[in-house]
Amino acid sequence: MTGDRVIKRFPRKDGGRAEREWRALSLLATYAPGLAPEPREADLAAPEPVVVMSRLAGAPLRGTAVEGKRIVALAKAVTTLYEAVPPDVVCKVPLRPGHQGDLVSRLNEWAVTARPRAGGPVRQALDAGLKWLARSGLGAGAPGDVSPVFGPGDGNLANYLWDGFRVQVVDFEDSGRSDRAFELAEITEHVGSWVEHPFDVTAFLEQFELSPAETVRLRESRRLLALVWLFLLAGEAMGHPRNPPGTVERQAGRMLELLA
Repeated sequence: MTGDRVIKRFPRKDGGRAEREWRALSLLATYAPGLAPEPREADLAAPEPVVVMSRLAGAPLRGTAVEGKRIVALAKAVTTLYEAVPPDVVCKVPLRPGHQGDLVSRLNEWAVTARPRAGGPVRQALDAGLKWLARSGLGAGAPGDVSPVFGPGDGNLANYLWDGFRVQVVDFEDSGRSDRAFELAEITEHVGSWVEHPFDVTAFLEQFELSPAETVRLRESRRLLALVWLFLLAGEAMGHPRNPPGTVERQAGRMLELLA
C-alpha cells in the first residue's frame, strides 16, 4: 500500500486471480464507478503479476455489528454490483471459481478422501448434509431459470468497507459470472458473517425482492455453502484451529437448521 494506491502482487502461479481482479476493477469502473477501487495499472504477464488500484478509506464490516443502516448500505452495494454490468457483457465473463458444479465435485471428493473423524452433532450434520447433497440434483449443473450476474465470488465481510455513509467492495480474485441467489448465499453463509458478531440474515435478505426461482436457488445455495464450510471447519478443528473454540459445533447447528 503506497499513498493513495494499493499495489497487489500475486504469486507466480496464481490460477488467474490477477486477471480476474483486473477484469472486475475495469468492468466496475465502467459500469459502477465509485463502488470499487479504481484500476490504475496492471502487469498480468509478469512472472509475479501485479495489479495497482486506488485505496479506499472505509473500514471492513467484518468484526463489527452489521445492523440498521449498515445492512441497508451493504444490500445497496451488492445490488449495484449485481445489476451494474449489462447482461450481454456478463455472458462473456468466465464462470467464477467455486461455482456450484465445482463445489459439488469438491464435496463428493472430500466425502471419500477428507471426511473428518468427527462425532456427535458434527458427524450428524455432515451425514445429513451429504444425504441432502446426494438427492439435491445440484450435480446436474446450475439452473437455467435464474439470470446471470457479475459476482465478486467471496462473501467475506472483510471485503465490504463502510465509510460511515456507504459500503464499497474490494477483492475480486474469485469474481466472475454467477447469479444473485448464489452470491447472496456466499455472504450469509461465510463464517466471517457470524463467528465474531451475529449477522442478521433475515434483515439482510429482506432487502431483496427475489423471484420464486431465486428463492429456491437461495435455499439450496445456502445449504451447499454451509456444507462446504462444515467440512472446512471440521477439518480445521482436527488440526490447527484459526477460529474460536466451538465454531465447528455452531456450524453443525447452522447446517441442521438449514436442512430442517
